[in-house]
Amino acid sequence: MKKLVLPIFLLLLLSYTSKAQLGVAKETYTRADTLRGMLTPLRTCYDINYYHLDVKINLDDKSVSGSNEFKFTAMQDFTKLQFDLFANLKIEKVLYKGAEIPYTREFNAVFITFPKTIKKGSKDSFTVWYNGNPPIARNPPWDGGFIFKKDKSGNPFVSVACQGLGASVWWPTKDHQSDEVDSMLISISAPKDLDEVSNGRLRSVVNKPDGYKQHNWFVANPINNYDVSFQIGKYAHWTDTYAGENGPLTIDFWSLKEDSAVARPHWDADVKPMLKSFEHWFGPYPWYKDGYKLVQAPHLGMEHQSAVAYGNQFKKGYLGGDLSGTGYGLKWDFITVHESGHEWFGNNITTKDLADMWVHEGFTNYSETLFTESMQGKAAAEAYVIGIRKKIGNREPIIGAYNVNKEGSGDMYYKGANMIHTIRQLINNDEKFRSILRGLNKVYYHKTVTSAQVENYIATQSGLKLDKVFDQYLRYSKIPVLEYKINNGVLSYRWITEVKGFDMPVKVSLKADSYTLIKPTNDWKTIKIDASVNMDNFKTEPNFYVNIKKAG
Repeated sequence: MKKLVLPIFLLLLLSYTSKAQLGVAKETYTRADTLRGMLTPLRTCYDINYYHLDVKINLDDKSVSGSNEFKFTAMQDFTKLQFDLFANLKIEKVLYKGAEIPYTREFNAVFITFPKTIKKGSKDSFTVWYNGNPPIARNPPWDGGFIFKKDKSGNPFVSVACQGLGASVWWPTKDHQSDEVDSMLISISAPKDLDEVSNGRLRSVVNKPDGYKQHNWFVANPINNYDVSFQIGKYAHWTDTYAGENGPLTIDFWSLKEDSAVARPHWDADVKPMLKSFEHWFGPYPWYKDGYKLVQAPHLGMEHQSAVAYGNQFKKGYLGGDLSGTGYGLKWDFITVHESGHEWFGNNITTKDLADMWVHEGFTNYSETLFTESMQGKAAAEAYVIGIRKKIGNREPIIGAYNVNKEGSGDMYYKGANMIHTIRQLINNDEKFRSILRGLNKVYYHKTVTSAQVENYIATQSGLKLDKVFDQYLRYSKIPVLEYKINNGVLSYRWITEVKGFDMPVKVSLKADSYTLIKPTNDWKTIKIDASVNMDNFKTEPNFYVNIKKAG
């Protein structure tokens, strides 16, 4: 009977949280989804302090082997805990105080039982030894796993990307975004004739007897586990320094040797201006201890903390194209700017649950607009963010279902950015808006958060009532529709929204070629309008992301 208690509890909680998601389509989730996405007592009982990941990447058979040491603090008395490792990877043993301890596996979850109670407040550790073949990513970075490619000269070019799918796809870890390790040693062994780049700073390179070299990288700051990475290839390496808000920031560039001649001027054009812009808008770069690295990767790119993965072929825009259709997106390299923006939103501020991933992607997508503003001016930035609206589907809510490792709609990128831009219009004070962005990165510095915390912070600091705005844009698929009619010089207007009592102000053309702020609700209101405006030329101010509709 005791064995049934936890599964029943999980199912009841999962049912409740799914219903609590206002506009999320009902889906059937499995026990495996719950084990992956929910914070059960077997996870909350311990807080991760330190990892030492020590593995060999075997290029011949595309396998991984080695160990990971878990150092933790007990948050309560317990004898059993859960960590995570994909089921296709073999656990050789789990060592605790020099002896093997028992474990069981269920889907991708692993449960270990200690020989005695781990007391609340105590610090302890165990080590997992394992091996196997992680899945090969079919479409990285969106489809997670190992990536085995060749450079133009035929040399191995190898990496990993695992956001969403989870770091446990290739190493044993507490695979939940809510608990970031405080620091980490990453030891990656690769063939001795190749270079290897991971997060943090390189401490040493040690020759191994099997023709491999062990590269030891230390991360001195908290890091989420999907950011832990390696890049293996024939690299050129050069350095620079940026005079940042917190002093000298080291910059390390790693490109393939064969691409270094084009990489140097290309990266030089964007990196320091980008750091200057983002420090202005978001506050100091969050990882001065670990530095900033830009590393060429065999996939498009990923926000691997302090070792940003780059694969945009040294082109301006997104693989040479402009996502906004305005021309402004061709003024800078999309991957350099976007993935580096994640150092603040995604890495510094990390969501506890994947369902709230809009906090990562919405703000980072908007960082492109802010960089455009820094370089080309405010009008260019507004054109850029309005231009990317054509990428928005408005078919599913941005926020996904909680506790099942489920992200929401891809609209979290472009719609998330346009929601933030709309809120900026409501604040109507760019210095206050900037102080909110910087404040988020200061208050939640190196922390994990919920969407609700971010929403409440913005509302509190702006002094605006934004709960219904966030609900409509994040928790329902459609955006607000301003329904209107004009008769005898009088404008009648109201909001059509799923959120009841929606009352977001918006600027409209009460007179041709100018905009006035009005305060619609779900009930009809009226206001006098200039004769220069009629049913056909009435419009909302373009910086507000809303739709308008003529009343039938």
